[in-house]
Amino acid sequence: MPELAEVEFMRRRWDAALEDAVTSVELHPRARIFRGVDTAALARGLTGATLTSSHRSGKQMLFACGDSGWLGLHLGMTGELRVEASAYPIDRHDHLVLRQRARALVFADPRMFGTVEWTPGTQPPAWWRDRPPEIMEPAFTAERLQAFLARRAKSPLKAVLLMQEMFPGIGNWMADEVLWRAGLHPARAAGSLDAVDCAALHRELRFVCRGALRSIVRDVDGHWADPPRGWLFHERWVDGGRCPRTGSPLVRETIGGRTTCWSPALQNR
Repeated sequence: MPELAEVEFMRRRWDAALEDAVTSVELHPRARIFRGVDTAALARGLTGATLTSSHRSGKQMLFACGDSGWLGLHLGMTGELRVEASAYPIDRHDHLVLRQRARALVFADPRMFGTVEWTPGTQPPAWWRDRPPEIMEPAFTAERLQAFLARRAKSPLKAVLLMQEMFPGIGNWMADEVLWRAGLHPARAAGSLDAVDCAALHRELRFVCRGALRSIVRDVDGHWADPPRGWLFHERWVDGGRCPRTGSPLVRETIGGRTTCWSPALQNR
């Protein structure tokens, strides 16, 4: 599933279309990504509209469409945004295509776990206004983090870090990376962390988010780049993978319902 930096990469792909008008809209109205959406109203609102700005918060994207409204997108597990030639023929997995004179903007999602939202008018939708602060924003403090962990006291850290209401954009690999860097066992109870542990977790959350955005979001015309060498990322999917810091074997197991990779030699508290 795309995480914070991959979603940012996708958002920037569509920035090529800003300040251009949508000439026509093609969609698969019965596709599951449109659940709860009036697809006829969406097509009417987007046709002739100009994309004026794009935004990302966590795994959510929002595109301002002038005075017409707001297009919200969530990629789910297999969604992606692409820019194709203006005459691009729609594929069966291309559930939303916005055509402009110079290009076609494509939202494809083979498994259809993604979502599309359409909010008419000039005010951003309520779900966007009420979103939690980004991890790199000043409002995401160590005190706020510790209070949240205390409310999930018995839950394993790995499961808690995937809760988007507190950690927007964090997914499976980023959670593993954060816990590895902080030296925290992924199965440790969230409520057991003291102030020192919370400070370390807060610091590494910010580090991983900044580093992922800096390294992955490079060339939107191609594929995103991997994080730097020395990150757990490069070993976590490798059979027989070893901890980049200690050289000891890594362990893969299910914790909190999610596949988790961790280093017993390093994550011992």
